[in-house]
Amino acid sequence: MNLSSFQAVRTWVFDLDNTLYPASSALFDQIEMKMREFVADFLKVSQDEADQLRASYWRDYGTTLAGLMHCNDMPPEPYMTAVHDIDFSVLHRDPALAAYISALPGRKIIYTNGSAPYARRVLEARGLSGLFESVYGVEHADWHPKPSRVAFETVFSKAQFDPATAVMFEDDIRNLQVPHAMGMGTVHVAPVQADHDHIHFHTSDLTDFLSQVINQAFPNAMPDLPMAHE
Repeated sequence: MNLSSFQAVRTWVFDLDNTLYPASSALFDQIEMKMREFVADFLKVSQDEADQLRASYWRDYGTTLAGLMHCNDMPPEPYMTAVHDIDFSVLHRDPALAAYISALPGRKIIYTNGSAPYARRVLEARGLSGLFESVYGVEHADWHPKPSRVAFETVFSKAQFDPATAVMFEDDIRNLQVPHAMGMGTVHVAPVQADHDHIHFHTSDLTDFLSQVINQAFPNAMPDLPMAHE
């Protein structure tokens, strides 16, 4: 595939954490600390034991939340509130990213393993509010997390789009396997490239990548840009 293939895209699906903001902002580091604290308190274990459990839950169930719900019969709402009680000031507005997302033709959707209210706070901090048709959180997948196929099927059924004319942007390579199998284009957004058959493109800089997509696939949509990465 090459960048001109994006001309066929009608629906652009974006993950949130470490995708629509750089991993270097360390926002998710705060969430991981909150998760560790929550698991330690909820299960009455040490911080080290909590980290070990989180790693096994992430590996076996897709997310810490899914593991806690499956293994410990935990209701999800208190957990989601606790782990997203973080400092959003570490995020910065990216006018260039906003301009490129706005210029993409078709529908733009957020799908995150976080909650929709949390996602909207991230979008506000990044200057991306109002650019997306819909914001789907794990609650919209009936608490099934990516990479579970049922999670994708539940959310994509609600979003009602054709996977053959859609693309998914994600930082977690596991979460691109099902979209690829469903016929979507896939873009891995991460500092380090991973070579897998289910990944069509890789970028370490989403803003730069979208500028290339628009320049090559939609040159007539090129926006008037502020300085990139303000």
